[in-house]
Amino acid sequence: MTDITKDAIAPPRSFLSQDAIQLFYRLLAALLICAVLAVLSDSFLSLGNILNVLRQASLTFFIASGLTLVVLTAGLDLSVGANVALSACIAGTVIHKTGSPALGILTGLACGGIVGLLNGIMVTALRIPSFIATYGMLWVLNGLTYWYMAGETLHGFPTGFRQIGSGYLFGLPIPIYLLLVFLGIGTFFAQRTIWGQEIYAIGANPVAARLSGIPVARRLMLVYAVSGTMAGLASIIFLSRLNSAEADIGESLTLPAIAAVLIGGTSLFGGVGTVFGTFIGALILTLVLNGMNLLSVSANWQPLVTGVIVILAVWLDMKTRRRTQ
Repeated sequence: MTDITKDAIAPPRSFLSQDAIQLFYRLLAALLICAVLAVLSDSFLSLGNILNVLRQASLTFFIASGLTLVVLTAGLDLSVGANVALSACIAGTVIHKTGSPALGILTGLACGGIVGLLNGIMVTALRIPSFIATYGMLWVLNGLTYWYMAGETLHGFPTGFRQIGSGYLFGLPIPIYLLLVFLGIGTFFAQRTIWGQEIYAIGANPVAARLSGIPVARRLMLVYAVSGTMAGLASIIFLSRLNSAEADIGESLTLPAIAAVLIGGTSLFGGVGTVFGTFIGALILTLVLNGMNLLSVSANWQPLVTGVIVILAVWLDMKTRRRTQ
């Protein structure tokens, strides 16, 4: 008889496994891109450019890290970019009205988390496929944000608040420190906690996970709420860095976040992937975009190149996993 409990809650999540091999190849790809760009561009290895790459990668990572948990459950959250926009606009309004950055930050995080929780409720209670539910939420959030802002732009935030996205500490941009903190928290949560293992189990086999006693609905609502909260955090970083908020701030953020997750090796079929892999995916994507900018590649071609990279990453990942299975 098949041991359902064992199948459900004991996924192979060690770094000394297939995941480690996948991460090694992705690190190798990142180093290869760096070597090529160092040859083609004199300014690539400058300290300013390296810090800029890491800061840009951190912004993508904040959104993609929460999205990784959703994809691990074989779900998808297409509303993260729109969530960033609404959260940033509401947080910016609160800061302007109250003069309190702390209250604005809490409001942005809460707004993002509530949107994520609503996504989780639609997926679990209403049984709407995640792709459809979050795509609908994307349009709802876009409509709300454009109505709320009414064509206006918020700008001019307190200097202390702007340090979050634009400041430096010991020579490094503050977003890099935040990246390291949340990379550690996300990796520990996914790899070393019971809840993390249950998320992998749900993605690998939701029926076995349910029969083994894992509260699947509550765990799914948790991962969507976490994804929304990380979008709320990203909204604070963007608001601080740009020193402005407008309705279209999140339009270009969703696809890079999804691309980072997929390039990082998280399977769209669920149950396979790591938060650290998503960081590497965000870094590779940022390196490619940075290289195209340094080499003066037309902005019209950059989405095409990004799309090809995502397709190749998914294809190579599926081919590798079929071979190892």
